[in-house]
Amino acid sequence: MTLTLPTPASPLKIGTRGSPLALAQAYETRARLAAAFGLPQEAFEIVVIKTTGDNQALIAADKPLKELGGKGLFTKEIEEGLLSGAIDIAVHSMKDMPVAQPEGLLLDTYLPREDVRDAFISPALKSLRDLAEGAVVGTSSLRRRAQLLNRRPDLNVVEFRGNVQTRLRKLSDGVADCTFLAMAGLNRLAMADVPATPIETEDMLPAVAQGAIGIERRADDSRAAELLAAIHDGATGQRLAAERAFLAALDGSCETPIAGLAELDGPTLRLRGEVLRPDGSEAISDDQSCPVEDGAKLGREMAAKLLEKAGKGFFDWRA
Repeated sequence: MTLTLPTPASPLKIGTRGSPLALAQAYETRARLAAAFGLPQEAFEIVVIKTTGDNQALIAADKPLKELGGKGLFTKEIEEGLLSGAIDIAVHSMKDMPVAQPEGLLLDTYLPREDVRDAFISPALKSLRDLAEGAVVGTSSLRRRAQLLNRRPDLNVVEFRGNVQTRLRKLSDGVADCTFLAMAGLNRLAMADVPATPIETEDMLPAVAQGAIGIERRADDSRAAELLAAIHDGATGQRLAAERAFLAALDGSCETPIAGLAELDGPTLRLRGEVLRPDGSEAISDDQSCPVEDGAKLGREMAAKLLEKAGKGFFDWRA
């Protein structure tokens, strides 16, 4: 069957949130598709969809994500647009994606992964070690909060919601002594002027799928599938298969602080995983390797091992 390519008169509609970072990711997707098929950018239309997670009142409330409704806050309206046919594909930050997609949707295309590391953001300091005892640290991430308190239980960690620009403004207003962002977001926004120091993964293991862009489509849309196959990055897909299997087997919600990172070295995949209590009082981790094709299996096995190691009382706080 001949592939019908989009045109400026009949463009492929790309759905995205309206934040600067979300738009940068949508623009990258458009550019890669246009280049892959030798098409003008106008053959792809960016459709901005406001999600519940973009509500300014929720951002200003600075409440934990799990209290506001979990990861689905950033995807629900976009996925509804996909299912209704209002858009053809949707571009997401993979670390924001629940492990299960709504029936009828498929998430199987990934762009080449960016820097996976977290960034320590402070106008005056360079690392956690530089923070004074009792310093105020701002983050909206349950994972980062738990990791910070595990390393530095003396810190005062406060909620810090909003996009990159909002968080930087809060920092300049003196709401906190430092905050944390993903290096990937700073790189994609070309924000070299931000006072950011990368944190090595040995010091702070990142969120599952951090730095990866995923593209979602309708499961029965063979045209979109063929278009997206041209820009899919297989190595990123192999890494995320392991990480997301690990996350799904542990707890796919936003209620458990979980970190995970898969890395490739030729035919070998190395997976590191960590699960913590929210107050940072306990952390359990593992580090294993396997053939690349067994990554998802290793993810599930590592999750089972950590759950066994955690013991009966580890998740009591969720009750």
